[in-house]
Amino acid sequence: MQCKYVEYKWQTPETCAHDYIVPVIIKIIRKLGLPFDSKILDAGYGGGGGGGGLAYTLYNHFGFKNVYGFDASKSGIDVAKNSFPEIAEKFFIHNTYEFKLPDYIPQRFDLIISMEVIEHLYNPKAYLANINQWLKNDVYLILTTPYHGYLKNLLIALTGKFDRHVDSLCDVGHIKFFSRETLYRLLKEAGIKLLKYYGLGRLPFLWKSMVVAAKK
Repeated sequence: MQCKYVEYKWQTPETCAHDYIVPVIIKIIRKLGLPFDSKILDAGYGGGGGGGGLAYTLYNHFGFKNVYGFDASKSGIDVAKNSFPEIAEKFFIHNTYEFKLPDYIPQRFDLIISMEVIEHLYNPKAYLANINQWLKNDVYLILTTPYHGYLKNLLIALTGKFDRHVDSLCDVGHIKFFSRETLYRLLKEAGIKLLKYYGLGRLPFLWKSMVVAAKK
């Protein structure tokens, strides 16, 4: 039996993760000092950015005009286009495993943002390989994913919340759970160099998510 893609029903352009992740992404972008004509791709924005919320923030509040975003979810794309009509043409449906981007958008980028995406992917290595090809030489990747370290995992188990946290019955849930070390290894194998690491939300080592700034 062939497995089919399960559509995530997006209804709003932002999620709860937006509040604590996006400010750090903005902080990193400011430090990078990218020119405003830089080409930026939000690669699979559904997971944390919501339906195009991050792309619109970069466009409307920070002046980056060449911002694009894709997701496999049709509802996510519809939400983005309806919520941000000024840049509706910048959003498109795309499978993260498909290398060839649509002809009407740039094929190489100065910055790619992957916000809460890799934990939903069966093969994050293939996704990172595509990102590596979409990046120009000597440019940047900002990647976020939920944090799973020893202390946090131990507390989840001791408090009886394992089944709720790792819900095997959720069709659109997380299927990969990264620690700091496994995330570093994923980036290294993709040929991407780590620049900076941030833990986000809650107390240190109980973080909700982690963010890395990296460079090809």
